[in-house]
Amino acid sequence: MSLYDAAAATFTRDRALPDATAEAIRSAILAAVDATRPRLLDLGAGTGRVGRAFVAAGDDYVGMDLSLAMLHEFAQRGAARLVQADGAHLPFRDGTFDAVMLIQVFGGMREWRRVLAEARRVLRPAGALVIGRTVAPPDGLDARMRQRLTTILDEMGVAREGGNRREEAVRFLEQSASASCIRAAAWEADRTPRGFLERHRTGARFAALPAPIKDAALGKLAGWASAAFGSLDHVLRESHYFELRVFKLQTNRGS
Repeated sequence: MSLYDAAAATFTRDRALPDATAEAIRSAILAAVDATRPRLLDLGAGTGRVGRAFVAAGDDYVGMDLSLAMLHEFAQRGAARLVQADGAHLPFRDGTFDAVMLIQVFGGMREWRRVLAEARRVLRPAGALVIGRTVAPPDGLDARMRQRLTTILDEMGVAREGGNRREEAVRFLEQSASASCIRAAAWEADRTPRGFLERHRTGARFAALPAPIKDAALGKLAGWASAAFGSLDHVLRESHYFELRVFKLQTNRGS
């Protein structure tokens, strides 16, 4: 089972992207790939928040995820070529794809070095490895809520995995590939403390905690947020954007 199985049913609703954002991401990725009709692997495709735009356009797209529940949600929203597999052991031959996409997957990734090595193995020569994420203000509501939740869990003695795997992976790739950064889409988002609490309850890593710990931690966080923001329904409008880091590899053999 995957940590994301429990979050599958509400994942698209709680982490929806604004209208046209997925298509903007698709356009940016296709423009960055050196192929007329590229073959694309979406490693960690989830429920298809981004992948459905490729499927709808008839692209040569394969969505892969460890979570069968996530892929089931993807399949419910339209026909697509989907594969259940572990990113650290890809079931594809060397040099199969023109691009491998890793869109907001590093939070739940333990073996990121192995995953990147596998991604490089299945890339064709001069293929592109694309890392994507939503970027919110570092001092915004979500960031403050997340920081406070970390403090609460630390005070409760809850052991969790640490480290920013995405930044480690980016630094690792920059040593052996040319890199470019693309802002594929930007939008204004309304954030509330209540919305954060509802979304975070179903977050993959947090959802894996025992129910009493989750309830206690979110209760403490709600109390703090009510005092810090004046109300759980206080609205803050923030500027968000979707960032793509495109790495053009010199070889498709990983290390």
